[in-house]
Amino acid sequence: MNIGQAAKATGLPPKTIRYYEDIDLVRPGRDANGYRAFCEADLHKLRFLGRTRALGFSVADCRALLALYEDDSRASAEVKAIAAKHLDAIAAKIADLKAMESTLSHLVATCAGDGRPDCPILEDLGG
Repeated sequence: MNIGQAAKATGLPPKTIRYYEDIDLVRPGRDANGYRAFCEADLHKLRFLGRTRALGFSVADCRALLALYEDDSRASAEVKAIAAKHLDAIAAKIADLKAMESTLSHLVATCAGDGRPDCPILEDLGG
């Protein structure tokens, strides 16, 4: 299967698939003409990577999770540790976004939004 077919089968853009190949996350074979030849195992890896990236895992975490997925002697504790660390990072980002939302909501509510030049939003942004 060529890269276009692999892209269609996995829902990943060809550019992303090439990138994953460049950083050695997938290693498709080559046809006699030199074109990439993806097998079912490659497609499975690409789908796995697409899902992990969609969940926001870093490339390094994706590499670690893929290695653990392929290791039948893995300990699920290793997988859980990676996922828990990522979940903590997501929770921290959500807390930061909520704080930004609260601050900005307050500033928008206090701004008259009329023709006068005074603006609490700009005053706050100016420090």
